[in-house]
Amino acid sequence: MSDVAYTILGESNFHEQLTVQEFKTLLEKGRDEEKIDTMKKVLITMLNGNLMPSLLMHIIRFVMPSKNKELKKLLYFYWEICPKYEENGKLRQEMILVCNAIQHDLAHPNEYIRGNTLRFVTKLKEPELIEPLIPPIRQCLEHRHAYVRKNAAFAIYSIFKVSDHLLPDAAEVLGNFLAVETDTTCKRNAFACLGQLNREMALGYLQEQLADLVSLDSLLQLAFIEFIRKDSIVAPELREQYLSIVSELLDSPSSSVGYEAAITLTVLTNSQIEVASAASKFIDLAIKEANTTVKTIALERLRELYLRNVGILDDYVLDVLRILTTSDLGVRKKALDLSLDITSSGNVDDVVKFLKKELTKSISSNEDKSIEYRQLLITAIHKCALNFNSVAADVVDLLLGFIEQLNSAAASEVVSFAKEVVEKFPALRSKIINRLLHALENVKSGKVYRGSLWILSEYAEEEKDIQDVWRHIRNKIGELPILSTEKRLQNKEAVVSNENDENGYTNGSSKPIILPDGSYATENAFTAELEKHVEDKTGEERPTLRALILDGDFYLAAVLSSTLLKLILSFQKISSNTKILNAMKAEAMLIMVSILRVGETSFSKKKIDEDSQERIFSIVRFLAENKTDDDFIQHAFLDDTKTAFRNLLIEADKKKAQKDKSKLQQAAQQPYDSISFRQFSKEVDTEEYSLEEQLAASTKDDLSSKLKKIVQLTGFSDSVYAEAYVKVHQFDVVLDVLLVNQTTETLRNLTVEFAALGDLKVIDKPGTQNVGPHGFLRIQATIKVTSADTGVIFGNIIYDGEKANDSNIVILNDINVDIMDYIKPATCSEAQFRKMWNEFEWENKIIVKSNVATLKEYLDVLLKGTNMNCLTPGAIIGEECQFLSANLYSHSSFGEDALANLCIEKQADGPIIGHVRIRSKGQGLALSMGDRVAAIARQSNTATVSVV
Repeated sequence: MSDVAYTILGESNFHEQLTVQEFKTLLEKGRDEEKIDTMKKVLITMLNGNLMPSLLMHIIRFVMPSKNKELKKLLYFYWEICPKYEENGKLRQEMILVCNAIQHDLAHPNEYIRGNTLRFVTKLKEPELIEPLIPPIRQCLEHRHAYVRKNAAFAIYSIFKVSDHLLPDAAEVLGNFLAVETDTTCKRNAFACLGQLNREMALGYLQEQLADLVSLDSLLQLAFIEFIRKDSIVAPELREQYLSIVSELLDSPSSSVGYEAAITLTVLTNSQIEVASAASKFIDLAIKEANTTVKTIALERLRELYLRNVGILDDYVLDVLRILTTSDLGVRKKALDLSLDITSSGNVDDVVKFLKKELTKSISSNEDKSIEYRQLLITAIHKCALNFNSVAADVVDLLLGFIEQLNSAAASEVVSFAKEVVEKFPALRSKIINRLLHALENVKSGKVYRGSLWILSEYAEEEKDIQDVWRHIRNKIGELPILSTEKRLQNKEAVVSNENDENGYTNGSSKPIILPDGSYATENAFTAELEKHVEDKTGEERPTLRALILDGDFYLAAVLSSTLLKLILSFQKISSNTKILNAMKAEAMLIMVSILRVGETSFSKKKIDEDSQERIFSIVRFLAENKTDDDFIQHAFLDDTKTAFRNLLIEADKKKAQKDKSKLQQAAQQPYDSISFRQFSKEVDTEEYSLEEQLAASTKDDLSSKLKKIVQLTGFSDSVYAEAYVKVHQFDVVLDVLLVNQTTETLRNLTVEFAALGDLKVIDKPGTQNVGPHGFLRIQATIKVTSADTGVIFGNIIYDGEKANDSNIVILNDINVDIMDYIKPATCSEAQFRKMWNEFEWENKIIVKSNVATLKEYLDVLLKGTNMNCLTPGAIIGEECQFLSANLYSHSSFGEDALANLCIEKQADGPIIGHVRIRSKGQGLALSMGDRVAAIARQSNTATVSVV
């Protein structure tokens, strides 16, 4: 309220520049509508620095007598910014007429003109103008209309703050006004002003209203809360009384009052009871309020309470979970994150039960984004199991029970979670394997089966578990060999087709055949429909793994082959039964050979790929040559993969621990930090004071960084030398241009014009200026940026020549906007990366050939140059590794995501070759990032790049 408010008007036409004489002519002869347009131009010109003091008398003569309300409103804008003093410091004589007009408006019969005039008075800072206005302002406190009275209260306060000797009894005037006023808005304004002028009188009025505190209007209640919050710092002895008042206001039916009361309660005390009451209010607001923004703010306040008072929200975890009833996914995510933070060993069982109910409802729900919500619930249950060992077994059993009802993405998330649990909790491995085998009975997704087979092959360590897994695989493969079985099935279909021919379905006659839908068909078409029906029927009867392989999923077949070999190696380690072992080897080779044979025939929808074929062949060779006793094979298949996954989990835990440690360090106090006692401090710290400190402590730009951003726009031999300092803000670019007149003549009407290509828009256009001989001129231009695409700013300088019709033009060099100023490294999960990779339709593939020494060096240069983050931990394993594959991710200031996949290899005594695939939702970002990757390679003399 004590801050100064200004009115700013935007200029619509930058090229029209009128002189003072032209303004006078328009004001003298124009109608009210024309005068309105003229006054707007006058205000814009004055705001741009040309005050035009000689225009004052014309405005008094030709604008002030008008009764047009819009013109009168513009007139008060003019009084606010016009020069009111002479150069010698004395008040201009014309202002006497202005003061007289203001007095008349303060006594105007129209209440809205009075109110608007009173609002203008609050902006006046000249005591000579204010003094004659005090009597009519006092009278406005008794006006019949509340709009006038509420603005009069603010006018009384502002006059006292400008010059207290003009109105020494301002506090008494407002106190008397409060005693008789009935309008709530007027009472709120008066109390807010009284609290700033006289604390004792405001406190007395507050005490008088305690009896009817809850029944008061919400505006007055908010004013009371604001007064209590500030006065509790000055008078800590009243804190207990203020606590009781604020606690009473906590139950107000107004949501805004309840929110402010809860905030104030946490400021006044750290008592667990009071903080818990505030937390309960925030939870209630987040549940009952329909506005998503209110829910988000309430959840953020709850998180702040949790960080300051660890453990105090443990009893409210189920209440926080009730916020999940909202339909907004962002609010649900915040509520789940907060719930997981406050979950403890005492309430984790209740949390898991609640999440189970929500997961059940989400499966049968048809809401928008129900799939995303389901994945959030699965992730939350996952974290509960990892943080609390006591529920890990129940949680795995719960999620695996839902796996057949989930879509492929959610089911894959469950399998990934099961991987982590089975690694971290060895005691649960046998139980998880049995539960997973039961869950796989109705799974039809190849992706889910691949992850499940990896778990079964790595962690089936007991003889019984190995035999159960083998039996399950054998049942899901079906009868062997696959090719002969499929041929026999085809022969049966042919027999069925012949029987149908004999029954007259296709008898070769010309009589049309009626299909089940009532349409006519030829014999060939009907035969095709019948064959398709038989094929679909037999396809439904096929076992799951067999059906997936025949559908062309030979990646699953390669994983299945590895699984069979791992099971044989594990069984060989723990059992000496050679009879069963030899039978397993023979059956495994039969399965793999059957897959290889059927992959080369038309029974498979797709032909087997070379990678899968080579992998399966190598495993068959290991078994045929009886190399299962080889230590290298044992180590490669049983130890390396498990060790790599264990290291991946260890790395993720380290990152999580570092993140938690950094959060703790931000909130913790160091042993050598000084302790501040508010009671002993000489200055009172307020929120406004700390904000000013933060603004004053803003860091200055480094000189070297500024020099790097200076762009030369013209040559040294041009008549005008120009250079620009390019300053990038979050959503705009500011060009600070320095112009130097290198001639001995004055350059008249010099204008700098800018234009832009791409998603750039020029907002501020510099005005026309005159530059003297060898003179300097500094101008600024603002360009709005709407996306992270590559943009180009170009322009020219125009000034008048020797003759009136001549113009001289200097072309400026182009300024390329660096998209890296808007790209920041970001992090996402593997599932999120894969989802975005599949959704984004724009891809830019860069073929790279570089002579950089090592793969790691190339990766570091690429990450630094593109501002991307590597999502693949351990992308480089040792210096001897000659291949690198990594996923990269970054996020722009405009909410755009950029994904990249790097695949390169180091040839023996040769260059690094490979490619970088970049994907984004929009074409511009993909192309811009691709250009950046190519530019990084061109900067080195030892790198060559070609773009596909």
